[in-house]
Amino acid sequence: MSKKLALLSVSDKTGLVEFARGLVEQGFTLISTGGTQRILAEAGLPVQGVAELTGFPEILDGRVKTLHPKIHGGLLARRELEEHRRQLEEHGILPFDVVAVNLYPFAATVAKPGVTLEEAIENIDIGGPTMVRAAAKNYRHVTIVVNPARYPEILQELAENGTVSPETRFHLAVEAFNHTAYYDAIIARWLAAQTEKAPLFPETLVLPYAKAEELRYGENPQQQAAFYQEPHAAPGTVAAAKQLHGKALSFNNLNDLNAAWELVLEFDEPAAVAVKHTNPCGVAVGEDLYTAFTRAFECDPVSIFGGIVAFNRPLDARTAEKLNEIFLEVIVAPAYSAEALAILTRKKNLRLLEIPLPEKRETFDLKKVSGGLLLQTLDPAVIKAEDWRAVTTKAPTAAQLADMVFGMKVVKHVKSNAIVLVKNGQTIGIGAGQMNRVGAAKIAIEQAGEKAKGSVLASDAFFPFRDTVDAAAAAGIAAIVQPGGSVRDEESIAACNEQGLAMVFTGTRYFKH
Repeated sequence: MSKKLALLSVSDKTGLVEFARGLVEQGFTLISTGGTQRILAEAGLPVQGVAELTGFPEILDGRVKTLHPKIHGGLLARRELEEHRRQLEEHGILPFDVVAVNLYPFAATVAKPGVTLEEAIENIDIGGPTMVRAAAKNYRHVTIVVNPARYPEILQELAENGTVSPETRFHLAVEAFNHTAYYDAIIARWLAAQTEKAPLFPETLVLPYAKAEELRYGENPQQQAAFYQEPHAAPGTVAAAKQLHGKALSFNNLNDLNAAWELVLEFDEPAAVAVKHTNPCGVAVGEDLYTAFTRAFECDPVSIFGGIVAFNRPLDARTAEKLNEIFLEVIVAPAYSAEALAILTRKKNLRLLEIPLPEKRETFDLKKVSGGLLLQTLDPAVIKAEDWRAVTTKAPTAAQLADMVFGMKVVKHVKSNAIVLVKNGQTIGIGAGQMNRVGAAKIAIEQAGEKAKGSVLASDAFFPFRDTVDAAAAAGIAAIVQPGGSVRDEESIAACNEQGLAMVFTGTRYFKH
């Protein structure tokens, strides 16, 4: 047997035969298992089974085949140590030089509808990760490859130098440990989801994400960026979006797209949401998408320029013609009619994304801080007026209550401090991200102008002073909805009563930072 050994045991057979053939041409002897061995033999390559090498058969329905000293001794021996070399010779163990292993397809298995726990368990690889980690630990002597895309460069180095460089072996070892960590993270997250006893916030948090693509840059050109996805991202999420047209999405496009999509999903009726810098600049509902978009556009015809627009119904030709009248970066909808696509694809750079409406919403939200991670549950509650409390002498009308519900759905997605003015299912003024609440109100009122008269004001949090009420009354606003809970609530209530405004307390705030 040649002194150069290659151990091949892969679930992903991409490029396997070509790689194995190249190794044989470089003088390697091939050792393999199961399906990998069969494919190599069928390709006419000389290959020896693991059982032949170890002198021990596969047992327990294949659960044990590579967990043997003649495998792991050959992976872990430090060849610069005389004692290790002596023990290898004493026990008839041959060292491996190249190891190609990737793992049982656990992620693909649990993504199948109706998968059982038993089926998932049987697709948890044990021997594979053990071989990968052993070879990676001994990278000074062993080349470990878990990614078939690396095969050509390894063959090239072997052909040019007769060996794989220490730098490449180290890089491959890092990739290997990432591979097993990602694999274990998928298993841990999936198993935890199978029991109601799993803690909401475990003591240690492992999150499996795979790189979908590298982006041209981050928020600014001097920043580098990439987009990572959860394994088999659920339908209805931005990660599972299908791009139908236009140039590649940027970091900011993806961030704004998510903001627009999350907001438009708040509505049951046909809705249109325009977003700029993650804040909505126009939101409206209507009897159809054309009406909804026309009304959303009217909210702020300036800010929507270069923005992102999301819909919660399939996009039709009439609405598409209206959209084509302005410059937009991205449009997202659950589907597009053939006529709508023909119209919108006239603009070669306009990005068109298709996302089906989700069956269920996301559960968690994450924010990175230096040295740590903030994790919180997303608010699952449906916004409705049944549990709200009118606190003023004047009660809101049914139409005002409907606008209050609409306003709270929008303000929930506006950066705090946030004020949203609403009239007849349409935003007419939005004040976002201000350091004080009355400042946000003044921005929203100024944007609304004369339309503010008779409108509803929605606030994401309570009023610390009566100044917001006074500003609203001066603008002719008719009703206010806010969480309540300030020690000065009575001042705001008195101000409303003095000036004839209706006010409702929801008991729920919606800070967004």
